[in-house]
Amino acid sequence: MIKSYTDHAANERTFLAWLRTGVAIIAFGFLIDRFDLFVITMADAVSIKPEHRAQLEAMSSSLGHGTGLWFILVGLAFIVAATIRFLWTRSRLLDEQIHRPGFIMEFALAAILAILIVIASIPLVFSSL
Repeated sequence: MIKSYTDHAANERTFLAWLRTGVAIIAFGFLIDRFDLFVITMADAVSIKPEHRAQLEAMSSSLGHGTGLWFILVGLAFIVAATIRFLWTRSRLLDEQIHRPGFIMEFALAAILAILIVIASIPLVFSSL
């Protein structure tokens, strides 16, 4: 039996949760990136005025490409950070010394994701005004 197995299992569960979060952020980035295809398809299905169609296309393309790419990059950063955190915690568990907990990486990634969501929502807020 592995010494302190429950701690290692908890570390692995946390790693998998971080991976799941990173994959979800990447999937959301792809969704945002391809949102313009959905808007154009809906505009073709429903007859709308040409000036409204041009406005929809401009809004969807400006929102989609840059923001989607940033979400994909942040998702990849989450996966890299999860791997680093997993290996760092594993080495500390094997070290058997008492260490202070660190939360800087988690706080930084949460702040980056929050800022990205705020930036992504700015075009939506101004287009509805």
